[in-house]
Amino acid sequence: MNNPIALLPMYDWPEVHDATNEYWNTLREALAEQGFTPPEYLSRPDDPFPLWRSPQLLIAQTCGLPFVDHLSADVSLIGTPAYDIDCGAGSYYSVIVVHNDSGIETCADLDGAVFAYNDPLSQSGAAAFFSHFHASGIPLNKIARFERVMSHRNAIQQLSERKVDVAAIDAVTWELAMRHERATGCLRIIGQTLPTPGLPYITTRRPKAEVDRIHRAVVEAIASLPGSIRNDLLLTGFAATTPADYQFIKNRYDMVRSTMNACLT
Repeated sequence: MNNPIALLPMYDWPEVHDATNEYWNTLREALAEQGFTPPEYLSRPDDPFPLWRSPQLLIAQTCGLPFVDHLSADVSLIGTPAYDIDCGAGSYYSVIVVHNDSGIETCADLDGAVFAYNDPLSQSGAAAFFSHFHASGIPLNKIARFERVMSHRNAIQQLSERKVDVAAIDAVTWELAMRHERATGCLRIIGQTLPTPGLPYITTRRPKAEVDRIHRAVVEAIASLPGSIRNDLLLTGFAATTPADYQFIKNRYDMVRSTMNACLT
């Protein structure tokens, strides 16, 4: 493969850049031992979508919703990291967060609320929230406005400033925010969405034997990381997920897709 590409953008906050780089150095060595020629450095694009689809993609982390709805025909699934968030290996969920002083105790109290979301194709920041309302029988007209804020961190900051009223935050991101974003000090959790498969690692479409070698490299790299780096990144392991596991996300998204399209314009 000419000019192979690697990117791990989903939880790469500035505060953990160094830990991510050390993880990549370890993973890079493990990939080389498996016969690949990984790039020296991770790509850190503003928009990862073109690289997720690149035929030069060696390894990347993406979101489950883009994976099932846009990428699955063009990529191979490597597996899914497990994180220290009190959830099944390879799974995650979203926490539903409001300001401490809001008086909101449950989603049923959200009359006239402004919902902040990071991206309309975010499983954790958008689809999980809509699915939670759908499953709970709570009418969406309780939300007066849907405000795109471009990132979970922006949602947390705008919640703290009372510019918005509620957001659904990826549980791994929330743990990072509890460590690195002081705005969490004035926020509280009022709910939690159902667990779904977490943010998968992908590679360009390739034979299963090659995908299996990449999977082994990831498992070996995570296992050999110093405990401090695993702690910084919340990494605990790597699950052998399959595309069939992610059908759960697709099925739930299909139930709320038309509503989301109408609201998140």
